[in-house]
Amino acid sequence: MYKLVEMMLMLCFILSGALCYAHDEAKMTRLENKNEGHPVSIDLTETTGASGLDRSISILPTLDGHILSVVFNENMGQVSVLVATTSGATVESLSVPTPNGIQVYIPNAGNYIVTFSLSNGDVYAGEFMVTN
Repeated sequence: MYKLVEMMLMLCFILSGALCYAHDEAKMTRLENKNEGHPVSIDLTETTGASGLDRSISILPTLDGHILSVVFNENMGQVSVLVATTSGATVESLSVPTPNGIQVYIPNAGNYIVTFSLSNGDVYAGEFMVTN
């Protein structure tokens, strides 16, 4: 009788572990297939550099749905930010003091370019795509 109880308990432990593992795998698969709601970083490339210093690591743009968020980690003076479609139509153009952050709402789905012009003449740009 003792062996039967022991075997039933072991079977319950093994099955509960297997169910937990299966639940975790199903959850991870759902998250991998659904990228909505998670910020996507935008890679910046230096288009022109007057100072010779790469300051792209201090500009952190992310896209979350239709919201473009930018964080400036260091003081770079006034930075002009231009968000435009890849065909050249301006969506937003503003000048911000750093170190600060901004958020820009992108109303339509499509391909866009964000350009950061620093006061020292350096210009950084990155491309991103907004989906519905």
